[in-house]
Amino acid sequence: MIEIKYLSKTFQMKDGAVKALQNINLTIPDGSIYGIIGMSGAGKSTLVRCINLLERPTGGSVIIDGVAMETLSPASLRQRRREITMIFQQFNLLMQRTCLKNICFPMELAGVKKAEAEKRARELLEMVGLPDKANAYPAQLSGGQKQRIAIARALATNPKVLLCDEATSALDPNTTHAILTLIKDINRKLGITVVVITHQMSVVEEICDQVAILDGGMVVEQGSVQEIFANPQTAAAKKLVAPNGGAAARDLSSFAPDDHVVRVAFNGSSTAKPLVASLAAEKGILVSVLSADTRDLSGQCYGSMLLKLPADVNEARRAVDYIRSQPGITVEEVIGE
Repeated sequence: MIEIKYLSKTFQMKDGAVKALQNINLTIPDGSIYGIIGMSGAGKSTLVRCINLLERPTGGSVIIDGVAMETLSPASLRQRRREITMIFQQFNLLMQRTCLKNICFPMELAGVKKAEAEKRARELLEMVGLPDKANAYPAQLSGGQKQRIAIARALATNPKVLLCDEATSALDPNTTHAILTLIKDINRKLGITVVVITHQMSVVEEICDQVAILDGGMVVEQGSVQEIFANPQTAAAKKLVAPNGGAAARDLSSFAPDDHVVRVAFNGSSTAKPLVASLAAEKGILVSVLSADTRDLSGQCYGSMLLKLPADVNEARRAVDYIRSQPGITVEEVIGE
């Protein structure tokens, strides 16, 4: 388990002190995939570098499996870092080494015999789906392939924790999905704790169990991904969950005062029963979708939608009654201006 207690980090600059992190408290369970998300400058990368003490905290503590990292001697810290490995946005591969030799590198530093290291490296190439790239050089690989090699290298020392610092930010959406699937598979098979640093909510919703939202160097919200998506409390969380404001952002002046418009919030309703389609099939009531911002998380729907109901008052009332009867859904009337 990773426990971050009252962590702070201040950088001394020419113009004065800059507080990058302030009083961070987080608990990351063993075997979880934990997201840390925020906009640029929120302190995400500083935080992840404090976890393995690439950056020394100004105050507070990072405790991993009961050991306070900041209390370790330089030699003990180097040993511990073999259990806490990182992958980065720009891959950081050694360009003059083959893929096999890149993966072997951390094992060489750890004193592993050459034959044993190469055997392990080939096993990891199989795991990341690139067994044919052992003798290729990084310059010959695509971005997604480079990140797979970086992941294999990070796994070479059998780590307990994998830190991912914007690991998919340089990749296209399809490649991002493939890398996230690989990370999730590694987490499931090996039980490695994964900490994902990102500014993309789509990454969090695809892979993470829990998430902490950073804003201005502080944790402003944390909880399960489902909880945050269903009911974001802070302005920072709302901006990340619905960057365009979601269904609530639509200009209400476009509605006439006598239009029957409702805002429907999905708080974990089943995606097996689409609301608009079931309303038409079961009640014969047709509604118009004016705007929608919803997500499917593990078969459950989160987000919101604006619906224009029939002009007939009785039909509109029947529609509202039906919507309110559905589990995991709330509805409120929107008044035109």
